[in-house]
Amino acid sequence: PVEDMAPILRDRHITVSRQAHLVRDVTQVAAAAKLGDHEILDARSPGRFAGTEPEPRPGLRPGHIPGSKNVHYRTLLNEDGTMKSPEGLSAAFAAAGADLGKPAITTCGSGVTAAILSLALERLGKRDHSLYDGSWAEWGMYNDLKVARG
Repeated sequence: PVEDMAPILRDRHITVSRQAHLVRDVTQVAAAAKLGDHEILDARSPGRFAGTEPEPRPGLRPGHIPGSKNVHYRTLLNEDGTMKSPEGLSAAFAAAGADLGKPAITTCGSGVTAAILSLALERLGKRDHSLYDGSWAEWGMYNDLKVARG
């Protein structure tokens, strides 16, 4: 049910604190890719991940972070846009070859869609994950960072 009325405002105090363990920067992701000690999960479309579709942002190289796995965000959603059951989420991660025994780093084009992967991991009870907020918009512009295709 929905009511058409003014919101009730309460005087409340909130203290915000940075949760540094939930976010990764380019240096941390580059180290994780080199060491292979994290599972890097990319939410972009299979074509963008493979480098066969053009990037929407000019100047970005096509492809993906070496060693990352493609878990297209749509594979985590039902047809009506709701998130799949835990069993469906597990199946989607497994189909992508994701090793959820490792800590995970989620990524996408700009750091927004990766949050869908992070939410799915939370729903599965996985707490050792973080989000690369620079994502492909950052990684794809640095020529000194390796890029995989295919």
